[in-house]
Amino acid sequence: MIRVLLVDDQPLIRSGFRALLDIEDDIEVVAEAADGSEGLALAREHLPDIALIDIQMPVVDGIEATRRIAADPTLAGVHVVILTNYGLDEYVFNALRAGAAGFLVKDIQPEDFLHSIRVAARGDALLAPSITRRLINRYVTQPLNTGTGLKELTNREREAVALVAQGLSNDQIADRMVISPLTAKTHINRAMTKLHVRDRAQLVVCAYESGLVAPRNF
Repeated sequence: MIRVLLVDDQPLIRSGFRALLDIEDDIEVVAEAADGSEGLALAREHLPDIALIDIQMPVVDGIEATRRIAADPTLAGVHVVILTNYGLDEYVFNALRAGAAGFLVKDIQPEDFLHSIRVAARGDALLAPSITRRLINRYVTQPLNTGTGLKELTNREREAVALVAQGLSNDQIADRMVISPLTAKTHINRAMTKLHVRDRAQLVVCAYESGLVAPRNF
């Protein structure tokens, strides 16, 4: 069962998402919150698999709520998915850097929304990787000083990270590297540990900011 926390200051938005989720046999909405502070408290209480968090909210906004969740070891199993009305914007990129697993635009089709929840719960791939790559391409203009961490990666780990940044799934990475999906996942997990990132979204950001993958048009 995928356990979901809804965090949005608009009751109508929350009720709409809840209506979609409640009819699914494998998804359960465990709590709702109207701001980031309340959402953080409910995340600690319920330990959901997914926290759907709006960016712009009173008291504590979605970016700060994401940052606090990512910094709390007790919430390591919570995958934050950012909700936005604005598509590709600076706030979304800041949320990814803060620790979000991905983002969804609120006018997403219902079937795509449900699929994205299941993908995020697995933690196997980014949400809408092509959109995420365009966002990173827009906002990452210069490599940051993260090269030291990359030096700790093996050549195969660096190759796997580069493929993750291209939006490939574990199975696709395995095919490209001619290894098993389990070995591909092992390379990725080891790279995440060495680079001190909590999920694939941050791994992609790290790959671009470090210069391992060059921003380009998609």
